[in-house]
Amino acid sequence: MAILVTGATGTVGRHVVSGLVQKGKQVRAVSRNPENAGLPEGVEVTKGDLAAPESLRAALQGVTALYLIMSSDNAHTALQTDPKVIEIAKEAGVRRVVILMDYEGNPVEQIVKDSGMQWTLLKPVEFMANALVDWQPSIRAEGIVREPFGYGLSARVHEADIAAVAVEALTEDGHHEESYYLTGPEALSRVDAVNKIAAAIGKEIRFVELTEEQARQGWKDQGYEEEDIEFFVQMGKNPPEVGYTVLPTIELVTGRPAKTFDEWIAEHKDEFM
Repeated sequence: MAILVTGATGTVGRHVVSGLVQKGKQVRAVSRNPENAGLPEGVEVTKGDLAAPESLRAALQGVTALYLIMSSDNAHTALQTDPKVIEIAKEAGVRRVVILMDYEGNPVEQIVKDSGMQWTLLKPVEFMANALVDWQPSIRAEGIVREPFGYGLSARVHEADIAAVAVEALTEDGHHEESYYLTGPEALSRVDAVNKIAAAIGKEIRFVELTEEQARQGWKDQGYEEEDIEFFVQMGKNPPEVGYTVLPTIELVTGRPAKTFDEWIAEHKDEFM
């Protein structure tokens, strides 16, 4: 019986697929572009769209466990998962579901809790991988990072650690009815994080702190709605405690310490050079 992984080509999803393959599990992966998935040999890749739950009905047949993402785990990539996927999964006989969602919660929580399936919720804080999306272009081109709220703290989490918790919850007992808040092992400001990248690549990176007005205009130019921009500003000015409070969850679940930002940089430093 297979384990179905949605978002299989995403930042976290690729690690989930690899982790399940390493454990010898039969993996079926959902991708909107299966021909370009680039997943490990032996993984069955099927086409599906989380915004169109009926497109997943065939993929869910013969599946015992489901890894479901409620929003994109690729930064700045739009995705809206239809909660009806939970109903279709239950009808298909899926017994266990692990859901990646925003740490602030999602209406799907109550739906899955009422489903009768075994469930585990993963609520990570900011991904370490966001540094690539947000900073790589300007670091490579100019040696500069432009950000507002440079000293706000974040307990950034490695995407592979999120996946490791997902793999444990998908394949081992003891995780039913758990809501796991996932953080890295340290809280860093944006300035701290940029300085660490600079030290790793041996290149000076200047941090230019944007004013709130400059940040608002930048987000507006990128096409964000006013509601989103206001959320970004409030998160920057008054970050929620959960976003910068270091928790031991990853080590408790996986049996090994959470990866540091230095470790993440070592894996990706060539991409900043």
